[in-house]
Amino acid sequence: MPRPARSGADARPGRGISVLDLRAPRPARTPSRMRFDAGDLVVVSGLPGSGKSTLMRRVVPSLDHRGKEVRRIDSQDVRERWELGRLRRLPYVLYRPLVRTAHYLGLRRALRQGGSVVVHDCGTLAWVRRWLARHARRTGHGAHLLLLDVPPEVALAGQESRGRGVSGYAFARHRRALRRLTAAARAGRLPPGFTSVTLLDREAATALRTFVFD
Repeated sequence: MPRPARSGADARPGRGISVLDLRAPRPARTPSRMRFDAGDLVVVSGLPGSGKSTLMRRVVPSLDHRGKEVRRIDSQDVRERWELGRLRRLPYVLYRPLVRTAHYLGLRRALRQGGSVVVHDCGTLAWVRRWLARHARRTGHGAHLLLLDVPPEVALAGQESRGRGVSGYAFARHRRALRRLTAAARAGRLPPGFTSVTLLDREAATALRTFVFD
C-alpha cells in the first residue's frame, strides 16, 4: 500500500495514490496538511466517539484558495442545535430521526450550492456514499474518504467524555461497517465512485493541522 514520502509535510490523496495509510508504523514525518482540489468532496467516517467532529472543527478551513466557502456538514452540529432547547430533556432516540433528516437536508443544500464540502458520515449507510459519489462524478470532482481508525475502547472513552453515547447494538453495527471499509482499503479497494481512501489513527489525526483546497 503506498505511503507518503518521509520528508513531505503534505499529503494529496488521489494524485497517484488511491489508498493512503497514515497509521502506525508511519513515516518519520507525519503530514500536517492534506491537500485536495477545490470543489472536491471529503467524507470523514469512524466509530462514534473516535474524534471525527473534533478533527473536522480543527482542520476544515472556511475558504478554499479561490476565496470560496468550504462547507463543513456535521450531524453533531445539528444535534447540538436541537439540544439547546427543551429537547435536551428527552432521550436522544426519540428525536434522532429529526436530527438525521435535518442533517441530510443540510447536506443536500450544501451539495446544490457547489464548492468544496467536508461531511461527517457514520459509515454504516452505503446509500449515503453512493449519493455522494454520484454527486462528485456529476460535477467532475473527486470524492475522498477519510477513515479514522481507533480501537473500540478509545471510541467508547470518547463517548463518555462528551457525555453522549450510542446503544450497544448501534455501536456493534458501526464496528462491522468500519471493519468492512478498513479491510477493503487495506486490500486497495475503494468504495464505488470514490477517488481515494485515507486511513488515520488517533496520532496521525492529531498531527493534521489543516485541509487545503487548491
